[in-house]
Amino acid sequence: MNKLYVIPTPIGNLKDITYRSIDVLKSVEYICAEDTRTTKKLLNHYNINNKLISYHQHNEHKVADKIIEDLLVKEGDVAVVSDAGTPGISDPGFLLVKKAKEKDIPVFCLPGATAFIPALIQSGFPSDIFIFYGFLPHKKGRTKAINKIKEEKTTIILYESPHRLLKLLKELDEVFQENREVSISREISKIHEETISGTPQQLFKHFSQKKIKGEIVVVIRKE
Repeated sequence: MNKLYVIPTPIGNLKDITYRSIDVLKSVEYICAEDTRTTKKLLNHYNINNKLISYHQHNEHKVADKIIEDLLVKEGDVAVVSDAGTPGISDPGFLLVKKAKEKDIPVFCLPGATAFIPALIQSGFPSDIFIFYGFLPHKKGRTKAINKIKEEKTTIILYESPHRLLKLLKELDEVFQENREVSISREISKIHEETISGTPQQLFKHFSQKKIKGEIVVVIRKE
């Protein structure tokens, strides 16, 4: 039976991909990509010329059904990738895997890059138990999510975009003040990679004095 492969892709440095992932990407019938332009850069780097189709949050319901149909009736495996990291972790992928499992299509997720693991380890915070929230809601439901985080006693991991980081640090300062240390990692595996820890207020001061770039992982030390 045809197989669905979930392939993690580098979050920065293009060398952060496994040999097996490259082999699978070269062998599949086609590759489902969040942004075909971004994925094409990776594929060109490794001389991979397989067919690409667009698969992202705005078309995934429609396209997922077509992919499942192909896996059931045509010859050839299919791979799904996101722009960076592991599909299904704050990126499209969950729906396709769910539909594949419902049809008894074998699903294999290869090991690979995920931004929150390096950020967690680099923070130096306890990593025996942690909770991952991904991106918080932008508006509706955000206050509820922040209040829920306030009740968590273990290490907490969040994703945040550069233009909302200062807002998040203000919110965390209101919730935790100096009671919980926070670690910010950005541009992981890239030239300007940075990890810095402190109180929410200290981090707000640091980042308010510079232009914030890159995808950001926020780790909050457990209580």
